[in-house]
Amino acid sequence: MESTVTKFANFIGKSTDISISNAAFHSAKLIVADCLGAIIGGMAEPEIRTLAESEGANSKNLFQILSAAEKVNDETVSFLFGTAGTVLEMDEGHQFAKGHPGMHVFPALLAAARNSEISGEGFLRAFIIGYDVGARIGLASNLNPNMHPHGTWGGLGAAASLAALHNMDTQQANEYLNIVSSLTLATSRKTMLEGATVRNSYTGVSNKMAHVGLSLLKAGFTGESDGIKSIFDGVVSSRFDSKSAFELIGKRFEVNRNYFKLHACCRYNHAALDALWKLIENHKELKSLALIKEIKIRSYNLAAELKDQNPRNVLACKFSVPFAISTTLVNLDSGVMSFTEAMRTNKKIQKLCQKVVIEEDPLMTQKTPDLRPAHVTISMEDGTTFEASVTTNRGDWQDPYSEKDLQEKFLSLATRLWNKEKALNVYSQSMSLEKIPLNTFIKSIIN
Repeated sequence: MESTVTKFANFIGKSTDISISNAAFHSAKLIVADCLGAIIGGMAEPEIRTLAESEGANSKNLFQILSAAEKVNDETVSFLFGTAGTVLEMDEGHQFAKGHPGMHVFPALLAAARNSEISGEGFLRAFIIGYDVGARIGLASNLNPNMHPHGTWGGLGAAASLAALHNMDTQQANEYLNIVSSLTLATSRKTMLEGATVRNSYTGVSNKMAHVGLSLLKAGFTGESDGIKSIFDGVVSSRFDSKSAFELIGKRFEVNRNYFKLHACCRYNHAALDALWKLIENHKELKSLALIKEIKIRSYNLAAELKDQNPRNVLACKFSVPFAISTTLVNLDSGVMSFTEAMRTNKKIQKLCQKVVIEEDPLMTQKTPDLRPAHVTISMEDGTTFEASVTTNRGDWQDPYSEKDLQEKFLSLATRLWNKEKALNVYSQSMSLEKIPLNTFIKSIIN
């Protein structure tokens, strides 16, 4: 009987022969563009700029680190891009894996492929394979509830993409995955709830570990037998469901089941925000914030954890339903600029946060991960109540955003650093990636 890691290694080893649908390639292009947009937007944050400059990036053009002339190694590029891409909480994700495969794969793969002669189509193929392996390990796992999913199974997705990029055979991929399995991070869920910004580095470190694992493999290091099963069926996860991990592998590609985010905060806030937007659009009375008496929210268990009414920093704001609801009501916006230090200290928002409570509805929890329900009730001082419900989040594969929405999101993030002309050009290159050399795409990012 084949081991878990061997099954994935076989998938990788045969990846050049796998028939990948046009729909999967199209989804991959959207995800690549989304990841890049999140990285560009994140690079505008002061702590990311400081980190990048300390690692050798050019302060006048942070993306020159992609150039061979800069001599910044793959590990560093992966680490910086992976960290930058999560700081704004705008990167795409996968509801069944309960995490963010794209940002765990794209930085490592881009770093490895930047000086190669690979085609854009070849890059996308390696990305799809890596995304699939990462997401499948995630959806088959039941992580320790005290762990944050960033930095766990994502490193194996990155490793799978590098294995596909380097055309590893089954035996090589097997050993590589076994090594990278043991480089999984011990991530704390408390970091997101408390606003500990070390959490933003988990994805960066995970991308870096894929390259560390590759160096170890080349040097002759070995991993334990079936490292994936060992780590994700007893060490960081209580069980690993092999049946779901390999269901329709090579036929159903997980890039087609992802979600995109327009709200600049944790995905678990989004159902409540989607319901709130229904109310905002239909009840002008909600503009009178002083007349709001109470806001009650029922949602699934993971959303109910995000109950902090007094977040201590911007990251904590992104993991607080009371703050997400309040800043959206005050600003009539739930984008990046609604989650800043100025908004955290805004007196109107702080006052409104104290009126927002969220509790778990067990029936809603039972509907996850297929659905992400929420019910919002807003009570006014005069006794009037307004209610709205959603069954799933906007932006997932069942209720997708339009491609125009996604392009506008990219531009809003990219223009934090670039002019609109450059941002539009890079987005266009992203969406034509299967037709051009990868080097052409990278030059558009650097120049």
